[in-house]
Amino acid sequence: MSKVLTSEEINKLAQQVQAIAQTGLQYSTGVFDKERYEALRKIAFELLSSNFDLSAEQFSSLHIPDEGYATPKTDVRAIVLREGKLLMVRESDDGLWSLPGGWVDVGDAPSAAVCREVLEETGLQVKATKLLGIWDRNQHNHPPYPWHVYKVIFLCEEYGGEITTSYESLDVKFFDINKLPELSLTRIVPELILTSVDIATSDKPAWFD
Repeated sequence: MSKVLTSEEINKLAQQVQAIAQTGLQYSTGVFDKERYEALRKIAFELLSSNFDLSAEQFSSLHIPDEGYATPKTDVRAIVLREGKLLMVRESDDGLWSLPGGWVDVGDAPSAAVCREVLEETGLQVKATKLLGIWDRNQHNHPPYPWHVYKVIFLCEEYGGEITTSYESLDVKFFDINKLPELSLTRIVPELILTSVDIATSDKPAWFD
C-alpha cells in the first residue's frame, strides 16, 4: 500500500526541490540545463503554494528565490527574563505573540543580530550572554514554510532602554512562562520557548538538532 504524504512532508520535499533548482541555476551553464532547473523551481512553487492557498505565480512574486548555492536561512530569537517573566512581542502582521528576533543580515554576527532585533522591536538594549539552542524549524511542528530555516536562540540580558513598540510590534510585554499568550506559530512554538527557558535557568547545555 502506497504511503500518503502529509503536508509537512510535501513541504519539506518542495524545499529540497527548490534548493536543488536554485543551486543548479547558479552553477549550470547549458541552456537546456537551466530550462530544466527553472521547471524544477516551478514544480517546487506549485507544491509550496498548495500549503498557502496561493497560485504558483502569486507565491513566486511574494518569495523571490535567492541566488547562489542554496542553504538554510538563519532566524535569531531572544530569551529576555525580568523577575522570572519572559519578554514577548505582538507581531504586527498576524497580531500574535513571539520572542523578539528576526532574520540575520549578511555581515551580521548572530549575537549582534539578535541584540539589534530586540532593540528595534522592543526599545530595550540587551547583550547576548548564552547560546541556548540551534533548532531546525522543519523538526518542531511549525506550520509549513517555503524555506528551510535554522532558529538560533540566545539568552539576553537587559542593560538599558525602555519598552516601546515599532512598525513590527503592536505590543511588548513580559509574561509568566506558565501563562503564555497565543503564539505566532510560524515564528515560535511552545517547545522552543519552554526548552530555552529551562536551559537559561539551569546548567543544561545548549539544544541542537
